[in-house]
Amino acid sequence: MLQKLLATSMALLCFMMSYSQGTDSTKKAADTTVKTPPPVTITGSVDVYYRFNFNAPSGKTNNYTSFTNSQSSFELGMASIRADHSFGKVSATVDLGFGRRAEEFSYNDFGHPSLFAVKQLYLSYQASSKIKFTMGKWGTHIGYEVLDAFANRNYSMDYMFSYGPFFHTGLKADVTLSSTTAFMVGVANPTDFSTTTSGTKVAIAQFSTGTKDGKWKFFLNYQGYGGVSQDTMISPGYYLFKSLSQFDLVVNGTLSSKFGVGFNGTVQSVKSSLLNKSASWWGSAVYLNFDPTSTFGLTLRGEYFSDKDGIKINSLNTDSEGFGANVFDLTLSGICKVGSNLTIIPEIRLDNSSKSIFYKSDDITKGTFSALLAAVYHF
Repeated sequence: MLQKLLATSMALLCFMMSYSQGTDSTKKAADTTVKTPPPVTITGSVDVYYRFNFNAPSGKTNNYTSFTNSQSSFELGMASIRADHSFGKVSATVDLGFGRRAEEFSYNDFGHPSLFAVKQLYLSYQASSKIKFTMGKWGTHIGYEVLDAFANRNYSMDYMFSYGPFFHTGLKADVTLSSTTAFMVGVANPTDFSTTTSGTKVAIAQFSTGTKDGKWKFFLNYQGYGGVSQDTMISPGYYLFKSLSQFDLVVNGTLSSKFGVGFNGTVQSVKSSLLNKSASWWGSAVYLNFDPTSTFGLTLRGEYFSDKDGIKINSLNTDSEGFGANVFDLTLSGICKVGSNLTIIPEIRLDNSSKSIFYKSDDITKGTFSALLAAVYHF
């Protein structure tokens, strides 16, 4: 079904492009003015950090989320460089990243070293004022948090980001319905794969809307696939389940010039032949933002992550505690801006689980406490 949808979408895109080109050639006959292409826009960022966990024994990190899996070490996050260019109805983006953060993001590209550095690479065609087609690799639409450290107010990541999708490689269409409402539909490779030999494709979608004053924005997101006869390992440690569906809601609200709020809720359900059952995990997070001045702010994140079926997280002592765990994390981050480009982020974080998933000296425990200091530069 998805293959037919992809073929139909490509045929429609080719038709619209050829029609547009025919229209443009008529205009060119009457207008001989030579148009100069606009310059390429270059942006980039660098981030570094130090993290210390107060419970972790030697050789352990007590970390289950992305990009901060270290202990008592100064770490390089990621160096990014992005180039954007557009001319007429066509635009292109190349977004490269170097460092552990980029490698963890493209974890399924281990067999293709050159792809580790490609965070995003896509071409877009503006078929009309309301419809845009994009093909390539781009960061996922699902979730509140994103890969680039400068775009998040907390430096450490939550569980939903870490176990949800990172990116998609495929074809999508963005459709604008009004000044506040739009939707996106697309088809992509299996989630987090830049290249694959698997014939399974993932359907993706998003519906977005908001208030006319721009103070509230809502995003309903989806990814899913089905029709796989049995769980199939398509890379070491990565399985395609018989079916998967994920629904996700993101809300952004501006309460005043100093206060803002964010919310993310997601649920992912799978049918698994290995587990011999249907299973799911879900999570919810609230973000409270306070900016008393233009150079200092605070963000408090509270997240509850439930994985009772043990798809992502299990106890370190499954013999007595069984599989699966629920985790609550509370993170307080300071945002200290130095000039217009540099941000210093001191952060403290408490993680507490229903099962013993953390280490403490020679024992295991249900809770742990961490602190980190990060520096993020963006230009």
